[in-house]
Amino acid sequence: MRLSDNTLLITGGGSGIGLALAEAFLQHGSEVIICGRSGGRLEAARRRHPALHTKVSDLSDAAGCQELARWVADRFERVNVLINHAGIQRDIDFTSGAGEFLAGDNEVRINLEAPILLSGLMVPLIAGKHPAAIINVSSGLGFVPAARMPVYSATKAGLHAFSMALRRQLAPIGIQVFEVVPPALTPALNPEARARRPRLQIDLEPAEFAAVVMADLEADVAEIGYGFSADLIRASRTEIDRRFEQMNSQW
Repeated sequence: MRLSDNTLLITGGGSGIGLALAEAFLQHGSEVIICGRSGGRLEAARRRHPALHTKVSDLSDAAGCQELARWVADRFERVNVLINHAGIQRDIDFTSGAGEFLAGDNEVRINLEAPILLSGLMVPLIAGKHPAAIINVSSGLGFVPAARMPVYSATKAGLHAFSMALRRQLAPIGIQVFEVVPPALTPALNPEARARRPRLQIDLEPAEFAAVVMADLEADVAEIGYGFSADLIRASRTEIDRRFEQMNSQW
């Protein structure tokens, strides 16, 4: 994939990997649009990088996805890349029922339904461009789930399956589909829950991981991981089972 002279839409682009990728593509001479729910984060990103285009968007329902796609179509005729990065992560305990699942933001809608719908909405806008690409940011937990985060893990497993299927569907019309599989990064998702697990050591910065992603995108690597997550992409079922037991031994 070419890294320069693109017009990209990055969801959840105000922080983390989304912002790191936005910065990396800007450095390569691409036009970058970032969206997210936090206007403050978006404005802070634009102050650091005045060339960024920003849009406050809530992708937790179909109307928000449709409104974003219309906004992009009206303003950015050259758009050719979608990066589905927006997501949330929650610790949810089902041993007492569905109360915790129902009490907060819906991970299924934000982490899985939104990228599925937005991909479909963006295909007509990017088809025929060169390059044209959809980049889905999943997680190592989509390969080996964490018992503390069952819904998050399930959404990322679903996004992995969707990426595989979409890659096969869209290849004949010239749209590449990449999957980015991050390990745990700093700053981490779900900071309140992670603070309760002080033994969890995270020292990989988003910019460091973004550099790996950019190099692999340029080399047309379809599934991009790093360290632990790169091992999971290639792991056998026996190895996945071993890592599952190791990861979840304290549950």
